[in-house]
Amino acid sequence: MTEKDVSTTLKKAKSPKSVKPKALKTAVSKKVIDINDEQVAVYLQEHPDFFTKHIQLLENLSIPHPSGGAVSLISKQLELFRGRYQEMENQLIELIDIARDNDTAVNRMHKLNLALLDAKTLEEVVTNVNLVLSEYFLTDFAAIRIIQSSPNSDYDTIFISPESKDLKPFARELSYGLPRCGQPTLTQARVLFGFNANEVKSCAIIPMLFTELEGLLAIGSRDENRFHASMGHLFLTQMSEVIATRLITLLKNS
Repeated sequence: MTEKDVSTTLKKAKSPKSVKPKALKTAVSKKVIDINDEQVAVYLQEHPDFFTKHIQLLENLSIPHPSGGAVSLISKQLELFRGRYQEMENQLIELIDIARDNDTAVNRMHKLNLALLDAKTLEEVVTNVNLVLSEYFLTDFAAIRIIQSSPNSDYDTIFISPESKDLKPFARELSYGLPRCGQPTLTQARVLFGFNANEVKSCAIIPMLFTELEGLLAIGSRDENRFHASMGHLFLTQMSEVIATRLITLLKNS
């Protein structure tokens, strides 16, 4: 082989055209680029939105913790977010439960109003109140006592004389004018519920104090936890108001 032929062969071997594109790409991809911490820091400063575009990388980041350990930044954030979300979810559930309870109470009050409007006598008021409280309010006992002299003997179980000693056990309720919930005294239970007194483990005693009528509304239960001191009084007060209003109307017409 002549010197010219050797030179031509070497040129062909070194020519880029003799190397396939795929081989070039493989060679470049295998090249290792050495990047130090300072370069990474400078790059992140120049590209503050880097983690916004590559948010998945946050899952593997760790930062120094005051306790001396290391905690994942995203895990810490997620922990805080989960805590806030759980708190908000609990508040929402509580509000939904309150709304549901209020809706049930409004429906029960509607049933009570209809039953009172349907009553044409004092006896029917007592009967209808007992039925509604038992069926819709799921109570066991109910009693109405009007504080005035009985117009006739047929209403002795409804009326109670202002001078009667039976009113003494209710001096506190009548003095404060507010519903009282909890376990009644045996004397109170006997005045209100008669022979069922021993079965009443808790009750609500609601004073009815109006210009044209004074009395007591009592709702009893065999469950000692049904009526307790911490329960609200709004619906109990409203209940006594609608019952008293119907009683006043019937007393005027009797």
